[in-house]
Amino acid sequence: MRTIPALAVSAVLLASLTACAGGPFAAGCTPFATAGAASALVTAEGAVGDTPVVKFPTPIVSEGIEAQALVVGDGVAARMGDTVAIKYSLFNAATGGPIGSSGYAHGGDYFTLGASNANDVVSDGLECATVGSRIAIVASALAVHGGQGDASVGVGPDDSIVYVIDVVDAFPGKANGAPQAPAADLPAVVTAPNGTPGITIPRTSAPTDVTVALLQTGSGDVLAAGDRVLLKYTAVAWETGRVLSSTWANGQSTIVPLDDSGTLPSGVVAGLVGKTVNSQVLIVVPRGEGGSSDSTLVYVVDVLGIIPQ
Repeated sequence: MRTIPALAVSAVLLASLTACAGGPFAAGCTPFATAGAASALVTAEGAVGDTPVVKFPTPIVSEGIEAQALVVGDGVAARMGDTVAIKYSLFNAATGGPIGSSGYAHGGDYFTLGASNANDVVSDGLECATVGSRIAIVASALAVHGGQGDASVGVGPDDSIVYVIDVVDAFPGKANGAPQAPAADLPAVVTAPNGTPGITIPRTSAPTDVTVALLQTGSGDVLAAGDRVLLKYTAVAWETGRVLSSTWANGQSTIVPLDDSGTLPSGVVAGLVGKTVNSQVLIVVPRGEGGSSDSTLVYVVDVLGIIPQ
């Protein structure tokens, strides 16, 4: 899954990504970053989703992270843990010089707000932004690059950064389907408030065939073979209950193809095809059934969306 860097493709900076001004981004949602004197200086002409013409006086100096809604969309609001599709341009606030861009010819880059490997400036600046919005973020040198700068992209140690970000889509951070009755003799699953599943293995023998049970049934689109799917999952070994892999460890959603590429075990792919977006699915993959040769694998998968090809 491609994620937005702090500024541009740079070793230093990768380590740290009708106009309505100000106001709350979405009713009932309190953003971390709010509009201020610095972000109010930024304008961006052009339709959301298209390359913007960005203007601001120089130099702009920010003491923290400010976020201004240049255009307020009428879609859902993005909250921590959600994944957004964004198109963005970055500028040196001191000089006005461009630093980098996502490009605007494709459907956007995908970014999970609040993930441990995510850019904090972007997460904080986009919290509560609605789909269809264009957000100007002005962030301090300390917030973006720790006051180190990056000569390779013309950023000095004291330079603030301007982000202009279009939010073109958003996906929930966890499944929110209708709960289903637990299946007998299969692992029990309890989810934390943020969606992280806790999996308890029963004291019974593992199934000898791929076994699928719906924990939550979503009302979204139906998954088909070949789809690119946005999901979060945890995989544990039936024999030990040990967590073998989990996207919940860093909170980052992932995009996987439902095909025979080997990205997912074939049993998991088969178990997801035909399910609906916003479902939570339990899939048990026996040894050698397209999974591990050593363990029976138990997957709990939150299906969060279908990504355009």
